[in-house]
Amino acid sequence: MVRFIGRRVIYSLVVLLTTSFIVFGLSRAAGDPRNLFLTEYTTKETWDAWGREYNLDKPLVIQYVVWLGKALRGDFGHSLRDHINALDVIMQRVPATLQLAGASFIAAIFIGVPLGVMSAVKRGTFWDYVGRTLALFGQALPPYWLGVMLILLFAVSLDVLPSGRKGGIDHYILPALTLGWGAASGLLRLTRSAMLEVLDSEYIKFARSKGVTASLVVWKHAFRNALIAPLTYSTLLLAGYLTGTVVTETVFSWPGVGRLAVTAVFNNDFPVLTGVVLIGTAVYLAVNLLTDVIYALMDPRIRFG
Repeated sequence: MVRFIGRRVIYSLVVLLTTSFIVFGLSRAAGDPRNLFLTEYTTKETWDAWGREYNLDKPLVIQYVVWLGKALRGDFGHSLRDHINALDVIMQRVPATLQLAGASFIAAIFIGVPLGVMSAVKRGTFWDYVGRTLALFGQALPPYWLGVMLILLFAVSLDVLPSGRKGGIDHYILPALTLGWGAASGLLRLTRSAMLEVLDSEYIKFARSKGVTASLVVWKHAFRNALIAPLTYSTLLLAGYLTGTVVTETVFSWPGVGRLAVTAVFNNDFPVLTGVVLIGTAVYLAVNLLTDVIYALMDPRIRFG
């Protein structure tokens, strides 16, 4: 178990280091960052002072090493727009993203998983076709289109819900539904497929032949052994929610990390953008590592794979 986790930790660190190198390289791809500060009054002395202040007068490899050392301490530089620490700018947006992520994740779990189980148990019936239809449309509809349509219907036509921005509980309904719709559809399909495979196995038939009640067969014997695929999807889904969902936060003017990333791109605010990308990568890797540990605890065969 220790060796299994150790290998996963090493893989995660390698991926994070590679990502940091790519992010740094892309931040320098547009040229010298000092060009963003240039005005008609900029002198050579000012240009050289900027180089010394931001280590831009050194070779690119040295710049990367210095930048990486600061990034490991949480110093991504100062936002070119807000003129404060980039990490502080990101952390100001984190609570809004966490709140929306929690609402969307709960909605996706409590809609997708039960419907997937019901669709598998009632295979070939009317409820199975309803579940499969919902899954089909849920994954086919683009989030930006769905978000706009929900705004037009519930905010513009019916005027029963706010169209965007962060506020009371009613402000969460449309963005959470937009985020949760596709996720619930994916969970429904994965849960249904996994449950169908397990329900056709020999030990399920044996449990039924012994007279075990249908509810115990479904939830104790089948559902527990069908969890791996939905669990994988759920953890990756949660990681995506936690790092900010660019489309939904932009459509609903939600002041989260995803919208911050879009703003940073338009403003060429590379300290904030690199911070968002690196923190997002770290969250994904941490969630994947946690998923691997859960796998190993659920199925001992995995840790020796």
